Amino acid sequence: MLSFIKKLFGPSVDLAEKIKEGAIILDVRSAGEYASGHVKGSKNIPLGNISAKMETIKKWDKPIIACCASGMRSGSAVSVLKRNGIEAYNAGPWQKANKLANK
Repeated sequence: MLSFIKKLFGPSVDLAEKIKEGAIILDVRSAGEYASGHVKGSKNIPLGNISAKMETIKKWDKPIIACCASGMRSGSAVSVLKRNGIEAYNAGPWQKANKLANK
């Protein structure tokens, strides 16, 4: 069980520090969910569009910290991003990412 959780959320990394260093917060919820509340300065690409937007994401040339409503979609997004050679981390719920961004 613990290995599943570690795989889902990735290694222990100071995500607040990554954000301070310029990592991009990527919210993978729908546009409607994003409009109802999100991390200031974050980018919104719904999970279903991640593959189609891969070239755009690669051009950012920064680590990605993904978030969503619960951590499941962002976990999936991180897997896709990593398979495409992008440094990516799962912050879980967007509210957690918001707290990290405001540390």
